[in-house]
Amino acid sequence: MFPHGWQSSLAAGTGRGMDMEPDEELQSILPMQVAKFGYILLSAVLCALGIVRITLPKFSAETFSVLCGAVFIAFGCIRLVGFLAKDLYRLAFQYDGEFGILIIVLGILTILKPGSFTSLTCVLLGALVLADALFKIRITLKAKRFGVEQWWLLLGLAIVTAVLSGALVFCFGEQLNCLLGLTLIAEGVLSLSTALALVKIIRHQVKDEIGKNAIFK
Repeated sequence: MFPHGWQSSLAAGTGRGMDMEPDEELQSILPMQVAKFGYILLSAVLCALGIVRITLPKFSAETFSVLCGAVFIAFGCIRLVGFLAKDLYRLAFQYDGEFGILIIVLGILTILKPGSFTSLTCVLLGALVLADALFKIRITLKAKRFGVEQWWLLLGLAIVTAVLSGALVFCFGEQLNCLLGLTLIAEGVLSLSTALALVKIIRHQVKDEIGKNAIFK
């Protein structure tokens, strides 16, 4: 079910901004801007890391692990910012509180133990990406009810990401590098598409009850 007050939030973003009541408080858009830009930037970096993993299999494993760990930590922080931000739809970031913390932990482990990136870390990464993709499927179905035209594209990307990440959890041997790279690319494309399609920033968005309660129930 949609939360109480979501209609007023949409109305605030689609025309009420210039006719606000004197006691209505504008919501800061800076956290939303940081979250959206960070999502887009780090999604592109994930895609780049995936391409490196596929095209340069002899690239230093330790260097690659440290790079991935740094990106995971940065992405986790951005997801936490997005979770705390209140964009118009309240869709893209609604599960990012827990995922942000888990990704930060994974990033720290990846940096501290770079030699294990092709084993345990890949399993953990695959499990996290799989869970993220499954939650993205739920989000896209809600986006359809919101009237977001790109919901079908996001749904397709989420399904592809879920399949690749699920395979990564159980993959060992020569195919691991390629599958890891494909999983990173799929997660990057999915996150990038989610940020572009579902994060709506309205300059005159006002605070309402939706910002005080749970986003979705």
